[in-house]
Amino acid sequence: MKKAIVYYSYSGHTKRIIDMIKEKIDADVFEIKPKEPYSTNYDEVVYLGQDEVNRNYLREIEDININLDNYDTIILATPVWWYTFAPVVHTLLEKYDLKNKRVMPIITNGGWLGHTVEDIKKYSPNVTNELILKFDGDKLVTDSSAIDKFIEEANK
Repeated sequence: MKKAIVYYSYSGHTKRIIDMIKEKIDADVFEIKPKEPYSTNYDEVVYLGQDEVNRNYLREIEDININLDNYDTIILATPVWWYTFAPVVHTLLEKYDLKNKRVMPIITNGGWLGHTVEDIKKYSPNVTNELILKFDGDKLVTDSSAIDKFIEEANK
């Protein structure tokens, strides 16, 4: 089974996790980037992100040059923005059909997971082995054994 890791990271937490696992999982890695970058001012992004989530806004993303027909498993990594996935991940999920893919979510959050997993399942019925990672500031709170178990499952 061929795997792809597709991720978005605003603050760097999600990227940090991807950097940890990409050496241990045989997968192609693709970063989701908004065409118009978000502000570096966290407070501005919090309010803008809330507005985008509430409006179901599909923020334009740069082309990631992925042909999903080439992959059986998609490891989809996103931070939680207002109880769901980031708006750029929403755009990706609307653009690409994941219904026949095994989707393994990695979800980073500061304690408010919300309905992120359920929202991803709306785009793929084959969501398995989600990895929920909680951060307290820059510190990863979730035990690293959860990451090891996720890697083991991804490599099956």
